[in-house]
Amino acid sequence: MSQNDAIYEINFHNPDFLCIFAPEFNKNQSEMRFLGNKDSLTDDILQLMAEKGIFDEDAIFFDAFCGMGSVSDSVKKAFPHLIINDILHCCTTFTEGRLYANQCTFETLGFNPFEYFASDKNTREGFIYSTYAPTQTNRMYFTAENAGRIDYFRYQIEEWYQNHRINDREYKYLLACLLEAVSSVSNTAGVYGAFLKHWDARALKSIEFLPIDSKTGIVNDVLVYNRRIEEIIADVDCDVLYLDPPYTQNQYGTQYHLLETLVLNDNPTVSRVTGSRPTTPMRSDWSKQYYSQILFEKVVALTKAKYIIFSYNNDGFISPDFVESTFKRFGYEQTYECRVINYKKYNNFKCQGAENHCEYLFYVEKKPTSEVVLQSPLNYTGCKAKMIGFIKQNLPNNPIHTFIDLFGGGFNVGINIDAEHLVYNDINPFVNALIRSFESDTVSYLRYIDKLIKQYQLAPDYKEGYLAIRETYNKIPIEKRDPRMLYTLILYGFQQQIRFNSAHEFNNPPGSRWFNGCLQSKFISFSRVLHQRNVEYTNTSFENLLERINPDTFVYADPPYRATLGVYNDGKRGFEGWTLEHEQKMCNFLDAVTERGSKFMLSYVLQIDDFYNKEIADWANHRHYNVIDVPVTQGRYNNRKEIIITNY
Repeated sequence: MSQNDAIYEINFHNPDFLCIFAPEFNKNQSEMRFLGNKDSLTDDILQLMAEKGIFDEDAIFFDAFCGMGSVSDSVKKAFPHLIINDILHCCTTFTEGRLYANQCTFETLGFNPFEYFASDKNTREGFIYSTYAPTQTNRMYFTAENAGRIDYFRYQIEEWYQNHRINDREYKYLLACLLEAVSSVSNTAGVYGAFLKHWDARALKSIEFLPIDSKTGIVNDVLVYNRRIEEIIADVDCDVLYLDPPYTQNQYGTQYHLLETLVLNDNPTVSRVTGSRPTTPMRSDWSKQYYSQILFEKVVALTKAKYIIFSYNNDGFISPDFVESTFKRFGYEQTYECRVINYKKYNNFKCQGAENHCEYLFYVEKKPTSEVVLQSPLNYTGCKAKMIGFIKQNLPNNPIHTFIDLFGGGFNVGINIDAEHLVYNDINPFVNALIRSFESDTVSYLRYIDKLIKQYQLAPDYKEGYLAIRETYNKIPIEKRDPRMLYTLILYGFQQQIRFNSAHEFNNPPGSRWFNGCLQSKFISFSRVLHQRNVEYTNTSFENLLERINPDTFVYADPPYRATLGVYNDGKRGFEGWTLEHEQKMCNFLDAVTERGSKFMLSYVLQIDDFYNKEIADWANHRHYNVIDVPVTQGRYNNRKEIIITNY
């Protein structure tokens, strides 16, 4: 211990030693200024969790975008096992500091560091002094005096840590205190993307090194990540996932570059004007339109958490409808909840004077992956989305190598089947091309749709724009038509039907629907899974697939029904219809599948109102196939009996 250090030696048996309780140092500095700070919302978040009954001292709470730790600090008493993540080191460091504050005794150091810094007026002409004060540059982030003090604080904390005089928790706590001290005298509008051209009164004050605010509670352990959440979410074991991503285009790496440099202490090469460190490694796609929706869906789909809480703002890219649709897909619908909380938000130059700002708190209890049902982004007649669970229950117990969706349509069934190889087949070339197109780059696809919507001013019940894009589409030679344009047309057409005339011109009239958040969510989930699966696309009559069927192949057949035809396959619009002859050919085909040692499932309607399909009933009975009644029928008919027929 140096002579200077000895002055601050204290009695460790004195409970007032804990600096956070020391009377003369119990005052807090101004709150850390941070975009999207959740200090004002923590009570609402705690109340939500209390009402849902998810507090459990053995549970693991994962704060995936921890920011400055408001939420983690507030829940540490209820969840002593915490995981925090943020792409910025300054965020995880500040959060760790708040979490560990109640455990920092500085016993090895031997004195109170806050008293030490208050009495020792040393400065250093280090990186902050030379880079962010008007000493060797024109930058006015700090006065020369405060910059010198900041360099001294950072040097001394590091020196104590490297010489093992403070432990890792105390080190993070003191760095957090330094970050808040810096925030209290920075000559900025709250962030560090730029400095003010004239000195603000707060910047002219002498910097003080004081304890930061911390809630009561002791954490048992904190696991820290500095990663992009989408890269690690599938591997993080947690019980409660809290999401608070960026809302808008603000890039936090740009806005807080100086704090990142202060924590990393790496003296980086900086840009000429703002003095920013390279920000590319810190750039987040959550601050971009469409990317944010795609990442949100992926995180919700892949997390191992049982409970998900999502905090978002009505200025954000992700709409409440999108969140609701996504949460209800991957969570139990009856547990979903959205709470709207009005609050005074941070106002930057883009939203000065704006009103009706609110925060959303979304909650859901997640389903097991086996219960999740993906839905096609096509509103396809005869869709089996509501039957997926029943279909999967009646599949063979052994793993399926190749699953052929013989009459693929919207691909609602095939996309939900766990098979090594999926074959999507549909004889309609337009529908086939649509499903294929969903496997293209999702962001590019969404931007293409957005461009057409703006170009033709597409909107519900706006006839002129819809007819204009329909005319454009129909004038394009069939072989050159873009399925993305067709999909945009479908989105704004009557009941979003797929309807052509005999000349293969799209002729669905305008409708009152649009590309809402629910459809966007379906689209993004469907596209993500298509990219993951090994899907082969074929566009041929079902009979042409017989030669490739072997015992490792499972055939699922969901053909048109003779009693109910869609507008795309009724035989009147340039496509082959479905008749008794087609039905008999299909039965012969399935018999041939059986003879090849393969299994099949046929989804069909046995009866609708007065129509009873005696031919199908006799065929199944003659071949001794299993006929299973479907408990939940599809469609608008009162007297409807839907069945599945299997050969196993």
